[in-house]
Amino acid sequence: MNSFDADRELRAATTDRTFLVVVDDSDEMTKALRYACRRAQHTGGRVALLSVIQPAEFQHWMAVGDLMQEEAREDAENRINELAAYVHEQTGSMPLLFIREGRLKDELLKVLDEEEQISILVLAAGTNSDGPGPLITALTNRDVVGQLRLPLTIVPAALSEADIDALS
Repeated sequence: MNSFDADRELRAATTDRTFLVVVDDSDEMTKALRYACRRAQHTGGRVALLSVIQPAEFQHWMAVGDLMQEEAREDAENRINELAAYVHEQTGSMPLLFIREGRLKDELLKVLDEEEQISILVLAAGTNSDGPGPLITALTNRDVVGQLRLPLTIVPAALSEADIDALS
């Protein structure tokens, strides 16, 4: 292999990276998003956002449950669009957007299985005494973590924006 081929393969490897961030309302999600944007910007990759709408727990009256799901979907669409604008501002490209309905862990694993272009999952650890967060705990369980087909990056929530910028 000559140096031209090696350079082309290296460029292809870096431009094919897609960093998936799970959207929620936590403070630490913004850390994961910043990290993913900076990595995408520096490697020629792109960002993907996943928002999962949890099933409505109130199912006594179907119309009420349907209305709750409809409002939850509208909220998820608004939030993911706000974050997509941020990603575009940070990286210069629009992210891939995924909105799913169901249990968070299950839907995340389905997206990772179905969407082969996703190459890195970026999450941020929580800072409370309960641990890193329920999703990280679920994904790092030995039954799950060994089945992931891609790397899982966990960004410490204690990092400042300057720290994240320096690391990414």
